[in-house]
Amino acid sequence: MEKWMVYQEIHRLKSIGFSNTKIAKKLKISRNRVIEYLSMTPEEFAEFIASLQNRTKKLDPYQNYILTWLKEHPDMTSSQIHDWLQDRLDVQSVAENTVRNYVNDLRDKYHIPKETMERMYGAVEELPMGKQMQVDFGETFVYMDTGQRKKLYVAGFILSHSRFKYVEWIDRPLRTADLIRMQESAFRYFGGMTEEIVYDQDRLLAVSENAGDLILTESFTKYHETRKFKIYLCRKSDPESKGKIEQVIKYVKNNFAKHRIYIDLDSWQQSSLKWLKRTGNYKIHHNTKKRPFEAHALEKQHLQKVNGNYIFENISTINITRKIHKDNVIRFEGNRYSVPLGTFQSGKENIAYVFVSRGDLSISLHPDGGPIATHKLSEEKGKVITDPKHRQRSQTKRDKLAEQVMDELAETEVSTWLIQTLQEHYPRHTIDQFKVVLNAIKQHPWHINDAVKEMKRLGLTSANDLRDIAISLEMQSSKQLSKKELINEKYKDITAPERSQDIYLQVLQGGR
Repeated sequence: MEKWMVYQEIHRLKSIGFSNTKIAKKLKISRNRVIEYLSMTPEEFAEFIASLQNRTKKLDPYQNYILTWLKEHPDMTSSQIHDWLQDRLDVQSVAENTVRNYVNDLRDKYHIPKETMERMYGAVEELPMGKQMQVDFGETFVYMDTGQRKKLYVAGFILSHSRFKYVEWIDRPLRTADLIRMQESAFRYFGGMTEEIVYDQDRLLAVSENAGDLILTESFTKYHETRKFKIYLCRKSDPESKGKIEQVIKYVKNNFAKHRIYIDLDSWQQSSLKWLKRTGNYKIHHNTKKRPFEAHALEKQHLQKVNGNYIFENISTINITRKIHKDNVIRFEGNRYSVPLGTFQSGKENIAYVFVSRGDLSISLHPDGGPIATHKLSEEKGKVITDPKHRQRSQTKRDKLAEQVMDELAETEVSTWLIQTLQEHYPRHTIDQFKVVLNAIKQHPWHINDAVKEMKRLGLTSANDLRDIAISLEMQSSKQLSKKELINEKYKDITAPERSQDIYLQVLQGGR
């Protein structure tokens, strides 16, 4: 059945334009197998499958040996098994591709999944809660919705005891200030700081070493002196100097980023946080046999608390920018924060400058400008934090127009009915309806009150109806005037009403 599925998928991918090489890469099979399956009709492939049921394979005499190796070492590669066959059993006449296919069939038949061992260094069996956090860096290419490739950079953080992870992305090479900001975000995400931090690269932190002593960059030295955590830098090409560091970045790139379409950095980061919640920190860790988020709930109690003010107070030269979205919010550290309605301008750059101090988030439109919005930083994730003042502009404008209508109309009862009717029937376009009413009042002041009464009598609900009735009333009252004078002098610029004038004249004369 599995071979039939592979066969059908190969033909499907070929029909939509995939090359043989791309098909092989996507399905993780050999290119020769793709070519072979493409050359067969369904009938020929059915005969091929049937022949496999009774066919004796070259490696059948060695099946027990291979099964034993796979069960003892589930992470063994086909290439290594091929080498062992030659070395231990003197099997010289079997191609490596044959071994690969045979091993894959055995894995499927006997349910022996291939395990990828985590990268671990040193002999430390387990670290106590709150002891250590490890940091790693990486980069990867992703595809945008335009089909172009974009390079992204990522920093990964993991608590050594619980394996609870945090990742943050950026679309340019990381600088020391970026690492400090990301690490502060990790502290907030974890709920505290560990005693020591292991870094898997040192180019962002260390200028050089002096007889084994680290000489850190100026920015990181100032940061380290404030936070006072222990630093452990892994030296390149020296596995013995590394502690127990897991391949967080590889996991993130292969499980999260691979085949995902990139839209923008904010949505990419939000998606990665959701991935952490449902996969990265939820799935049972195959070493600890625990879910990281459950283990983190216990380890969190052993983390050192941080005040969260350092990065923004001590790296004042760094401007943190965020995109203003069309719904007038910015995204920051897993949440959305409102800005006043109208801040987003179509076709403009829509960049905001973000500053954090003493737990407050300030948003400005210029690096040195005053804030247009201030919020309390939320410790939760996935929240929308709004200031009610930011959402009052439309309501205030609608109320102001309603007051103008009330002031312009003589009778309170009919004006109240008109306002309520327009709000009820046009809740999303009330402002536009009020504007039509005010324009009709300006154009036909002597007939507008009678027009409202007639509109109510007829059961009409639109400001356009009111405008047309006012026009008809004024035309009826002007019958004593010369039609030519009326057209030339007063109505030379009038726009034709949306409904036929005869309809309203008939209504006003008693017809329905």
